[in-house]
Amino acid sequence: MHEPRSGEANALFLPEVATLVAASAMTDRDRFLEFKLDNRELGHLPGQFVEVSIPGIGEAPISISSSPTGTKGFELVVRNVGRVTAALHNLVPGAKVGIRGPFGTSFGLDQCEGKNLLFIAGGIGLVPLRSAIAWALGRRSAYGRIFILFGCLDPSQRLFTEELERWKTDPSITVLETVDRGDSSWHGNTGVITSLLPAIKDRLDPTAARAFLVGPPVMYKFVILELKNLGFQDSDIVLSLERHMKCGVGKCGHCQINSLYVCREGPVMTYESIIGHREAL
Repeated sequence: MHEPRSGEANALFLPEVATLVAASAMTDRDRFLEFKLDNRELGHLPGQFVEVSIPGIGEAPISISSSPTGTKGFELVVRNVGRVTAALHNLVPGAKVGIRGPFGTSFGLDQCEGKNLLFIAGGIGLVPLRSAIAWALGRRSAYGRIFILFGCLDPSQRLFTEELERWKTDPSITVLETVDRGDSSWHGNTGVITSLLPAIKDRLDPTAARAFLVGPPVMYKFVILELKNLGFQDSDIVLSLERHMKCGVGKCGHCQINSLYVCREGPVMTYESIIGHREAL
């Protein structure tokens, strides 16, 4: 878990003011938002999240999509699914919100130096994984080959399309995409995300790699099964759990899975650490 530095402890419980710097539509239901805290830098790690609040409306946990390096602000992608997220979609640059955090565990990329990295994103799962990918690309010489597999419902739901195309031009990165349902504009792979794994199995040594999964819960058991068939160890399969982390500090119990508090011991966990928790996946 992120340990608060000097002056940050109150950020766990009291919202700090942040200003919306930029906003743009990504899909018909996802909006890109860039914020900057008014009084400090956020200081997050890839995989962490913040609690975003709008006075009079409420608060919601949102994954951080940007790398901690290269910008003093932080980026979120918000899917319109409720009152708070709908209000966030209506904000214009200059608007103020409350921010608590950052909260939760990170992808631990500093422990993966020398390894090949396999990122598997389903739909909006690319949002938190983008932070990890950007972190790895900023330290490119520390890692081996990088594989990025991205699947979504249809071509209109693709996220960060310009970045995906830019990553594809790097010979040290393998980027593969698929959609569940294609259309006349789509000339790529059609099928579930596990259909992409055979294309890389001969280029990826599982004993020298770590896999990172983020996506809808239904995706996990099928991807994990395929990764294990490829030879990945449970400790080298890392995933981010989707739970409603209402308080962020392990007090409300909304995200509790048996004895685990996802907001504190997650959301990023190894598959090895949750095998004994039947409700986790």
